[in-house]
Amino acid sequence: MRVRLALLTFMLLCGAGAVLHRAWRLQIVQGDELRAMAEEQYLRNIRLAPKRGTIFDRNGAELAVSVDVESLWANPRAVQEAGAVDRVSAALAPIVGIDANEVRALVSQPRRFRWIRRRLTPTQAAAVRALRLPGIGLDTESRRYYPNRELAAHVLGFANVDGVGVEGIERALEDDLRGSRVSVNAIQDASRRVVFSDGMLDDAATAGHDVQLTIDRAIQHVAEREIAMAVRNFEALAGTVVVIAPSTGDILAMASVPTFNPNEPGIADVGSRRNRAITDRFEPGSTLKVFTVAGALARGAVAPDQPIYCERGAMQVDEYVIHDSHVHEWLTPAQILQRSSNIGSSKIGNALGRRNLYRALRAFGFGERTNVPMTGEVAGSLRHYRRWYAMDAATIPFGQGMSVTALQLAMATAAVANGGRLMVPRLVRRVVSTRGETVRDVRPEVRRRVVPENVARLVSDMMTAVTGPNGTGIEAAIDGYLVAGKTGTAQKADDVAGGYDDTRWTSSFVGFVPADRPRLAIVVIVDEPALARAGGSVAAPVFRRVAEAALRHLGVPADGGGGAIAEQMRQQQEAADGGVAGTASDAGVAGSRSGELVLRPRGDREAETALQRDSDELDDEPEGDAPDEPHLANVEPPTPVREPAEGEVRVPDLMGTSIRAALRRIRESELEAEVIGSGVVTAVTPPAGSIVPQHTRLRVRLAPPREDEEAPPSPAPSSEAPPTLPSAPGTSVAQRDDSQRRARR
Repeated sequence: MRVRLALLTFMLLCGAGAVLHRAWRLQIVQGDELRAMAEEQYLRNIRLAPKRGTIFDRNGAELAVSVDVESLWANPRAVQEAGAVDRVSAALAPIVGIDANEVRALVSQPRRFRWIRRRLTPTQAAAVRALRLPGIGLDTESRRYYPNRELAAHVLGFANVDGVGVEGIERALEDDLRGSRVSVNAIQDASRRVVFSDGMLDDAATAGHDVQLTIDRAIQHVAEREIAMAVRNFEALAGTVVVIAPSTGDILAMASVPTFNPNEPGIADVGSRRNRAITDRFEPGSTLKVFTVAGALARGAVAPDQPIYCERGAMQVDEYVIHDSHVHEWLTPAQILQRSSNIGSSKIGNALGRRNLYRALRAFGFGERTNVPMTGEVAGSLRHYRRWYAMDAATIPFGQGMSVTALQLAMATAAVANGGRLMVPRLVRRVVSTRGETVRDVRPEVRRRVVPENVARLVSDMMTAVTGPNGTGIEAAIDGYLVAGKTGTAQKADDVAGGYDDTRWTSSFVGFVPADRPRLAIVVIVDEPALARAGGSVAAPVFRRVAEAALRHLGVPADGGGGAIAEQMRQQQEAADGGVAGTASDAGVAGSRSGELVLRPRGDREAETALQRDSDELDDEPEGDAPDEPHLANVEPPTPVREPAEGEVRVPDLMGTSIRAALRRIRESELEAEVIGSGVVTAVTPPAGSIVPQHTRLRVRLAPPREDEEAPPSPAPSSEAPPTLPSAPGTSVAQRDDSQRRARR
């Protein structure tokens, strides 16, 4: 018994030792490995894709939302173990719209997970669920959906299949809209279905922020409809409309044609997805005359009622000729805008000077990005004035030789409308969390003061003549409202042959309404219209229709045409039709004996100081400035001491003569001329009586006649057309471009 008892005890001890040893190996030696195997069977790591934030318009209408959809996945190993590869392929292919061979290739891989088709429709998901195929399952995902289809597509952009913003606001505000991505462990059953997870209970903790834009859905719809109609009716290549609230810089609409459906971005070509308002550069043409005149008035380079001789439609600059579409003689700055005189604008730019013209255009925001919160914006092109050719200095004042974007042009127009303040474009109003807390509130911001307030008011008054009788933009006039605007028709550059292409044009119109208390600043660009090209007939009607609908939507009452300002412009028009110059505006303007009015802002010293400071910051010229040109009137003429020898001529006396008479006498003397200014001859360098070699270039400075003097009689029209000199063989590309720059309204 003792032996048996001892043997039994020994066997029990051995068994217990074996159990303990096995337990030690399972829990200590292999514990981590076995624990991981167990968790793999009942735990599932889920990477939560948070719900993307919603994008609203300024009135709370949804522009982009996230909805839950089901996506189809497969466990290829489970499908293979069930021997159902062919059955699964044949059954799924017609439902999800994928070739059966492609499905077979997916479920034949040695993997445990493969997506078959993301984001099924409810009908497709129900059909797949009814099949009950082995190794096939459905998971819920979030899909970006744009309920208004093409509306504001270029502003919104789109998100890809993984919920990542690709273009537009979706990309620019990706960090705000996306939310926080987290991974949580969930308990699953034998069929690998999730039954519980703590981390999936609080969606708000990881959801993206909501974004409210400044876009007004109703105005955006009208802008897209009207520009699409214009592109279709005139058989144009593309079109753009930008609507700005001048007082705040809010972008109310930004429409581009052609467009695309952000719900199906893959079927649209790249050109249709481009936001042309910020990515496409174009020469602004005559629309730039507004800012040339504003800069000249702010600097006192010209007076509001100063007569400027417009050379009867043709003006020679070096070897080239600038043309007007109509013959004009003496025009005031207001009439230059009204009748869109290229020669008058060129002379205003010449009076302003290269440096001040460059600084004025830079102050209005040309040549730099507006910093709108969107990707892909370009800065346009405005070369430094030290790199301008003579023809550049003559053509840039009327919008050739530089390029802008539609948004730049809209913000510059809004700066004139709101009293001379260039605003930062505001596209995002606020960012709000899912709990309603304000994450970021974007307030209106003034970028800088461009011109004094009285100058902006004066230019606004001048712009109203464009949409009045005899104006080039009468098609933009709106019954009951005073409209300030400017037309533009710019020839497009030929990138292959150089110069400009006579068959391709850009038609444009810029303006704001009501002119006396602006609520809307609108820019319309129509690219390469085939059936017409004048901005007044192509783009101006689009402005009118968009403005009419927007004014009704905003509840802006009609005022019968502008009241006091309309009467003032009527009086100016009557005075202009009856004489050389119209009456000057009384917006802080004082006169001088010479008839040249000097702008003196009343009570605006702070604004004047800010304007000078901002202008200094914009002047990025390099060190080593060239000395200022001497005032020709102050140069003393040398005393002639001999008669001209062979090959020499004496400079004729041109003082007080008109430019036509002066040029005729200069040609007769076998000399050449460089003309500066407008009016009658006031100075010549070298001076009269000097002996110079033949073909010497004289510098002839002109100025308007005094009030107590009569303007020189205009010469009789000559049957001889003004010479237009073609570029000689072997000239540079820049010279060929100069030779092709001609005045276009």
